Amino acid sequence: MQGHDYLARAMLGDNQARVFALRTTEVVKTAHGHHQTTPVATAALGRTLTMGLVLGAMLKGDETISLQIKGDGPLGGIVVSANSKGSVKGYVGNPHVDLPFSAAGKLDVGTAVGKGNLHVIRDLGLKEAYQGTVPLQTGEIGEDFAYYFMNSEQTPSAVGLGVLVGVDGVPISSGGLIVQLLPDAVADEEFIGSLERALSQMPAVSSLFAEDMSVEDVVESVFQGIPVRFIGKEDVRFLCDCSWERFEQALMTLGTEELQELVAAGETIETVCHFCNKRYDFTLDQLNMILVELGNTRE
Repeated sequence: MQGHDYLARAMLGDNQARVFALRTTEVVKTAHGHHQTTPVATAALGRTLTMGLVLGAMLKGDETISLQIKGDGPLGGIVVSANSKGSVKGYVGNPHVDLPFSAAGKLDVGTAVGKGNLHVIRDLGLKEAYQGTVPLQTGEIGEDFAYYFMNSEQTPSAVGLGVLVGVDGVPISSGGLIVQLLPDAVADEEFIGSLERALSQMPAVSSLFAEDMSVEDVVESVFQGIPVRFIGKEDVRFLCDCSWERFEQALMTLGTEELQELVAAGETIETVCHFCNKRYDFTLDQLNMILVELGNTRE
């Protein structure tokens, strides 16, 4: 029986590299349950959710981060949002995309995503959010984030992401292993050589997390011969924070005129959350109440 989902942090060598390792099997199962994704869509969304949790773990306090993968492939893009407390949510544009396997016999995430850009948007609680944008390298997600770290944050990084998916699209295992060189290690050729050897011999990430090993065991099995020091861990989960009140606020932003048109149409308004597919219905009475509120705020 696999363990629960959590993220472990570790340092390698003489504090020369940092590691984020995490099992996200239940996170991706929850996402699949919400969106009924096909195998290739499950893999693409799962990898991005895993990466969102890693970037969220790098945040402080109430900061949040959004990842947007805007490619021209049939998947129709990926949106993921995460916070510093181990919660993530996300969706793909076309959850029902179906593609043949790649030439290597794997789920063809790169073709599903296509060419385009990766956007990383940090909301640090300031007026302006920080945004980093890089062109997609392969659309396979892992390589794209490695390129982002190198080009936007000048941090040499190895990014391993994997989702093992059953024929029904339900994930069997999912996880990630991200290694980032710290400034003191850049000139240490011996350490870098041992790190590169360990990573080159690493099995597929999805298979590592399919085994009955703790996240810490996975890290130690990959970096045998390199000192590992664990510095913390935290649970991770798929959690959508949508609510009726949030959608009410969104309707208020439409303005009086547009809301009056909706009321005039005489029908209940159905709103659906992109992230979890939960539906919120607004009756004519409720829409009229929103109009009254809007009128009161203007007085």
